[in-house]
Amino acid sequence: MSKTVVVTGANSGIGLATTLELAGAGYDVVGTVRSEAKAYALYDAATERGVAVQAAVVDISDAESTAKGFAEIEGRSDIWAVVNNAGYAQAGAIEDVDDDAVRAQLEVNLVAPARIARLVLPGMRDRGEGRIVNISSVAGRVSLPLMGWYCASKHGLESMTDALRMEVGDAGIHVSLVEPGSFGTGIWDGAQYPDGSTRFDEAYDRARRSTSAGMRVMPDPVWVARTVRLALGSPVPLARYLIGADAVSGVLAERLVPTAITDVVKGLVTGVRRLPFMR
Repeated sequence: MSKTVVVTGANSGIGLATTLELAGAGYDVVGTVRSEAKAYALYDAATERGVAVQAAVVDISDAESTAKGFAEIEGRSDIWAVVNNAGYAQAGAIEDVDDDAVRAQLEVNLVAPARIARLVLPGMRDRGEGRIVNISSVAGRVSLPLMGWYCASKHGLESMTDALRMEVGDAGIHVSLVEPGSFGTGIWDGAQYPDGSTRFDEAYDRARRSTSAGMRVMPDPVWVARTVRLALGSPVPLARYLIGADAVSGVLAERLVPTAITDVVKGLVTGVRRLPFMR
């Protein structure tokens, strides 16, 4: 009998690529989606790839929906692994993002993966084995202007994952982080930006244009999916998998270059700062 893996946010981007990759590798994959329409989209993609998957309609931002959905999945088959992929991007300077938007960002990107861990850990402990892979981002290590709350959600996810890994390690449960750089997932195409006029409007417009242009040259998310497959297939998975040339170079720069310099470079790149002669 194949092992059951649940992938959240399975209808697009990294989640879809991971669902199809794991199904092709022989896992029994259940992909969570937020609507019936997205479930059909997942089934269509699986049919086109020639693999079999299951879809479960779950709103991971809602505790009741998540508990019900994972109970139904566990009722059909023991959950051996969870890939916490679902998340969304939110742009905005710290002063432009209100409390409700902050809470929504943290709920989906940070609280939901912890909630899901609480739901699956009892079964994993009883069976003496299990895997949890949390999809973070290089933004979990490197903060950028106009992305503060998204970065905060990923920083938090990384800290939570580190603690969880140590807490469950003696129970035969392995916990790993996957930290992608920029891949062609479309996550920033649908990113939320602040409403109304702010002092950062020009920088927001610049971010939208650069994101649209960059999508055409970003690597395929299948490389992230293959990294998840590697983590699940390894008898001793790594704690962290940093993937992407920009992710590796960004982390190295953050460690080696003085903060005063990286602050200026990040400000110039994102448009929140200008050189004196440009003002």
